[in-house]
Amino acid sequence: MSKIEQRRLVQRLQAQGIKDQAILQAIYEIPRAFFVEEAFTRRCYENMAIPIGEGQTLSQPYIVARMTELLGLQAEHHVLEIGTGSGYQTALLAKLCHKVYSVERIKKLQWQAIHRLKKLELHNVQLRHADGWEGWKAKAPFDAIMVTAAAENMPIELLQQLRDGGRMVIPIGVGNQILQLITRIGDRYRVENIEDVKFVPLVAGELQ
Repeated sequence: MSKIEQRRLVQRLQAQGIKDQAILQAIYEIPRAFFVEEAFTRRCYENMAIPIGEGQTLSQPYIVARMTELLGLQAEHHVLEIGTGSGYQTALLAKLCHKVYSVERIKKLQWQAIHRLKKLELHNVQLRHADGWEGWKAKAPFDAIMVTAAAENMPIELLQQLRDGGRMVIPIGVGNQILQLITRIGDRYRVENIEDVKFVPLVAGELQ
């Protein structure tokens, strides 16, 4: 049944304008229901955010696909993800690039994600329990950075960890949030507003 749902999900995303075939294939291959509690397995294929515990959510499929597509990923890329959450977005990134470094501030969510990614045999992922605002300086620079929570203002530390030519997608704002695409050009950063979004806030600090 899940493969039927996965196929329908891909078809809906195509109808919504997602064109990258590698992303659509990854979404088809990765069982979305595996990343949510059993009570939400049917609803996780709808275009809605799903609660995953600890006050966090799994973003709706369209936003996951849209943010991934904006990064313009290549197979050789090294990607930083801020906010591992359930691990679903992490798994998608792992299918699309060489190495994923993912930071999660909530220890319980990190351990759940580790378990899921191991079961899916995705071995090109490295997870870290830390403050997402700080990024992962030791592994920088990154070809792409994805932030899956809304920052009140632009995290300068993350901008500095982008490779020249690299891209970052991030929701910015408190009440009204806008998804932004930032491209590094030497010591300058080009900012593009993409669309209105709704994310949980990017909170500083770690949580055991």
